[in-house]
Amino acid sequence: MDWRKKDYLSREEIEALQLRRLKDTVERVYHLVPFYRQKFDEAGIKPADVKSLEDLRRLPFTVKQDLRDHYPFGLFAVPLERIVRIHSSSGTTGKPTVVGYTEHDMAVWTEVMCRTFGMANVGPGDVVHNAYGYGLFTGGLGFHYGAEAVGAAVVPSSVGFTKRQLMLMRDFGATILCCTPSYALHLAEVAEEEGLNPREDFKLRAGFFGAEPASEGLRQAVAEAWGIDYFEAYGLSEIIGPGVAASCPAGELHIFEDHFLPEIINPETGEVLPEGEEGELVFTTLTKQGLPLIRYRTRDIASLHKAPCKCGRTVIRMGRVVGRSDDMLIVSGVNVFPSQVEHVLTQVEGLTPNYVIVVDKRGVLDVLEIWVEVDERVFTGDIGALENLKRKLEEELANALFLRARVKLVEPRTLERSMGKAKRVVDRRELEKNLK
Repeated sequence: MDWRKKDYLSREEIEALQLRRLKDTVERVYHLVPFYRQKFDEAGIKPADVKSLEDLRRLPFTVKQDLRDHYPFGLFAVPLERIVRIHSSSGTTGKPTVVGYTEHDMAVWTEVMCRTFGMANVGPGDVVHNAYGYGLFTGGLGFHYGAEAVGAAVVPSSVGFTKRQLMLMRDFGATILCCTPSYALHLAEVAEEEGLNPREDFKLRAGFFGAEPASEGLRQAVAEAWGIDYFEAYGLSEIIGPGVAASCPAGELHIFEDHFLPEIINPETGEVLPEGEEGELVFTTLTKQGLPLIRYRTRDIASLHKAPCKCGRTVIRMGRVVGRSDDMLIVSGVNVFPSQVEHVLTQVEGLTPNYVIVVDKRGVLDVLEIWVEVDERVFTGDIGALENLKRKLEEELANALFLRARVKLVEPRTLERSMGKAKRVVDRRELEKNLK
């Protein structure tokens, strides 16, 4: 079936397809992934017990820690010789979560990215400026292959070098911008500093923004700064990468539910919630071969709505993510856990385990700063030694987080202590948001 038609199937057609694919997925993971066979057996469930979509709620959940516990390939459902691409994200103890794609999975990923770009009718004649990061991060290559597949010209600019990005966007006549929303606004600000008018000196008509939460105010600011249509792209590497859901011209987020079966649960009890209620978003992959996942808990808080959209699409609508059910920070589109930072600190000699993570904004860009106490034996007043320690820690943090963090070394016993749970994070972005 042409991917252009898949967003307009009837609810009956969608659910019949989902059930057929769910049964096949459950059968495969039970026989091919020891982890799932054990989980199913412990729950007293066999593949034959899945006879309706309602039976999905009887299946066990999968969480991110399961991927880490089976690092690197323990949850793969195919032998490594069938894997054609490996991506990963950083982990809390130095081990990343690893995802593998078969040739079939790559075709699925490309298809859902075609459907994402289809929201803005991207195609031949468009120039897609892709400022998402390339490499182990799924963003850059996900958008790249989708844009090529719809016939657009792709500029794989990746991240950084803002003035050069603007030069390429202007000289190459970019019509579509792909990056995080905060970076899009930063690009507009730098353009103005360079004497350029983002609305008049560029040819952009639309942008696809994701990888970090964006308030309605930020979305409007990006759209107005560039004079473009704003499209949101939602995804996570464990499920496919970008391409799990995308917003339409009516501004509604649509999940490509023929590939990714969504649920909303109570994050405390695991109970499936009625349509329209906010809770934790859970996905079951229906077509993935390399890393199929059953009821994967995203920790994102959202809602689901089945009524057809004003745009005519019938695939389920997803309310925008309003928060997370865990303590993960998202800094410039990168997931950061306090435990990741703590792990790095404990590996560097000369530091104490007393630290604070400070997240702030410089203009529209996130800034991550780590305050950490120096061990008394190291705090001798030798400026050169402290500079070397600071530099070493910044390098180790960059390697672990895939993100540059500033380090502030402080004297011993200067950070506030707590009698209860230590307060490790100061998110000034939230403080500023609450004051507005």
